[in-house]
Amino acid sequence: MENSHTTGKVIGALLVGAAIGSVLGILFAPHKGSKTRKNIANSTDDWAHSVKSKFEDLFEEAKAGFQAQKDKAADFVADKTKA
Repeated sequence: MENSHTTGKVIGALLVGAAIGSVLGILFAPHKGSKTRKNIANSTDDWAHSVKSKFEDLFEEAKAGFQAQKDKAADFVADKTKA
């Protein structure tokens, strides 16, 4: 029980440290705030496009797999009704 409590504290400290580091990195960035915001927006757009593309690929794979299983099931039924 105590081990999970300690682990929770460590994870919490890491998250707080990461948040503080991010804020300090933005505050002391070598670019103006407008340039930094533009870079963040561009990065966010790139990330969103990447996630959307991966989701579409995954959806197409799932759709193809579903169709293949549907075809197998139809062939199985057709074979059983012939016999």
